[in-house]
Amino acid sequence: MSGFDIIFLGIAAVTLAAAFMVVTTHNLVHGALWLVLTLFGVAATFVLLNAAFLAVVQVVVYIGAIAILMIFAIMLTRKVMKDSGPQTNANWVVAALLGAVLFVGLAYLLGNSSAATMALPEMAANMDPVVQLGEVLVSPNAYVLPFELASVLLLAALIGSIAVAWKK
Repeated sequence: MSGFDIIFLGIAAVTLAAAFMVVTTHNLVHGALWLVLTLFGVAATFVLLNAAFLAVVQVVVYIGAIAILMIFAIMLTRKVMKDSGPQTNANWVVAALLGAVLFVGLAYLLGNSSAATMALPEMAANMDPVVQLGEVLVSPNAYVLPFELASVLLLAALIGSIAVAWKK
């Protein structure tokens, strides 16, 4: 096992542990802070994949904007300090089994796929990845609609947090 593999496994373990803590912690503020660590682990994985631009976007957009927005929204709502009842659903066993089945299925598909060994097309290999990403994000045939829908969703979340925190 090479040093790269050890670093990857360490980052993956920290990311998975933090993601587990996001969904199991009882304190909402702690859950948001665990989410920040999870997103940082994803950014570190992008660095290992030589996708520096995506790593910077991950840190700036997800950690710097969305996670901080969530933390402010949680702190603005004064209801988080009160215990509102059980934090688990009665169907958590079904969800855990479904998640395990999906994980095994995806691991099988990825293990038997030849996508990991496919070479890049000649045109894509000679182009800058940031240029490719920019063209895909603004192309009407690609991701411009989901990109704009995500911005509208973030605006709605911000307005909703202000409405919830507004003193009557």
